[in-house]
Amino acid sequence: MLLPEVCTLQQQCIWDDEKARKSFLDTQFERDPILTVDDVAQRLNVSKDWVWDHSSRKYPLLPVIRFGKGTLRFKASRIEEFIDEQERSTTLKQRRK
Repeated sequence: MLLPEVCTLQQQCIWDDEKARKSFLDTQFERDPILTVDDVAQRLNVSKDWVWDHSSRKYPLLPVIRFGKGTLRFKASRIEEFIDEQERSTTLKQRRK
């Protein structure tokens, strides 16, 4: 099995066997799952409409992955980064007052 660090966007990873590849992909998914609009709305405690609005046109913009027409997905790690960024922004605004 090749180490993940060896694989880059420019080169295609060649796996010794399918089982090793599947194990690596399963581990990656467990570490950073892909979320739906419902998942993100629940995590942020907002409506699904809010998630849709902030995925395309309203500030703050959510980090979104678009699949075709009308299908949105989000990486869990990016949503957590979004939360951290909003918290830092709020803290800075409060300090300026």
